[in-house]
Amino acid sequence: MIKKLFSHTAIYGLAPQITKVASFFSLPLITQELTELDYGVSAIIGAYTGAISVFAVLGLRVILVNTFFKSKNQYKWAWRQIYGFLTIWNFIYALILALLLLVVIPQEASENRWLILFLNVTPLVFFGQTKTICSTYYQLKQKPFQIAIRSLIFGLLSIGLNVLFIVYYKQGYMGWFYSNFIVGIINNISFFIPLNLKLKITPIFNFKWKTIRKYLKVSIPVVPHYYSSYLLNSSDKVVMNALNVSTGDVGKYGVSYTAGNIMQALSTALTNAVGPLLASNYGEKKYNEARYLTFISQITMFSATFILALWVKEIFQILIRNENLASMYYLGVIIVMSYNYRPMYVGANSQLMFNEKTHILWKVSFMAGVINIILNLILIPLFGFEIAAITTFVSYMFMGYTGFLLRDYRKLNPLNYFPFIWLVITILLTFFVYQLKDISVINKALVTIASITLFGSIVFFLNKKLNGIST
Repeated sequence: MIKKLFSHTAIYGLAPQITKVASFFSLPLITQELTELDYGVSAIIGAYTGAISVFAVLGLRVILVNTFFKSKNQYKWAWRQIYGFLTIWNFIYALILALLLLVVIPQEASENRWLILFLNVTPLVFFGQTKTICSTYYQLKQKPFQIAIRSLIFGLLSIGLNVLFIVYYKQGYMGWFYSNFIVGIINNISFFIPLNLKLKITPIFNFKWKTIRKYLKVSIPVVPHYYSSYLLNSSDKVVMNALNVSTGDVGKYGVSYTAGNIMQALSTALTNAVGPLLASNYGEKKYNEARYLTFISQITMFSATFILALWVKEIFQILIRNENLASMYYLGVIIVMSYNYRPMYVGANSQLMFNEKTHILWKVSFMAGVINIILNLILIPLFGFEIAAITTFVSYMFMGYTGFLLRDYRKLNPLNYFPFIWLVITILLTFFVYQLKDISVINKALVTIASITLFGSIVFFLNKKLNGIST
């Protein structure tokens, strides 16, 4: 089990988030050609488009997962109806996105307004949610290589296009939009062909409204739950824009997420790998095995975040060839450590999703996003834009651990996950690594070795316990 978890996590590390990872390694070249204004325009547009991105799927991915495990002989029929419905819905969604972009594109980018709109909307019109459905199939079939090979190819293509447009053609922030458009189109085609031709999962446009309404009753309550991801990741930039924080400062804050994007990719890879394993355990009522898998995931995340946060300063100095932007590394430490919320968050909420208790998920996740916005509205005017990193950390911790306190969760799983202990450890590790962020490289190397030894020993011990239970 643990071998499959780590092997799939390693493969999923090249999954859809690979574009962010690939862009990370092109930073030494492109940051020489970019300013805070370029980052600011990109961050603001990304934040506003993220504001409605959750409505593209309407939470129906939870139905894809549940029908796959609960109706193994008939799930394709359900998927085809969902595919048809989402294809039609995405025309409406694309129109809404276009209208939003026309309103929110910053004045500094007004000369490229229509081109930005075209590059963001066109992939939706032609492909809808093809990539979402096909990648979900590969994930649930535990075929991570199908996702990873695409991610590797298109990640490398993204690097080349970013360098081409930003460094060679001097396109500034538009370089990102050009490369994202080209990669997005080709990536969608690579999923469209196997989904429609090989797997025969084609959209049914005369779907049964009664069936779709039944699905939406389960999926719609998930929308606020998924919307929390936007509220926590991107809403701070929207708040800054609303509070008249300069586009340059918004750009500098966006740069502080450079290492955070790497950790987000890793956390997504880890949870993509552990998700099907947890669902399988829930289906077989192996609750103790699910708990140990969650613990192993959490320790793995502790190790990854601590080591990455420890070296954020050096990473910024090497990769960001802009002294003003590289100075934001100290915020990166906090942002990286905030992603420690995810394994415990998945441990609590995946069981609620599996049992279709979606109507209560928003109570935790959406509320965490609202807390983040309220704290930003109050604190940014008082302490400056940098405080948003701390409010993000606080909100993530709320979202990660409050789910264990829900009555519905306790009814489904009587086992104690010790959430308060994990939360305290996360806070202490964050405080500790922040104090170490400026120590010498030699001392950081020693701390890294000690950390790998400690966390690796704990994972080894937990794996032995898990194997003992499984046998």
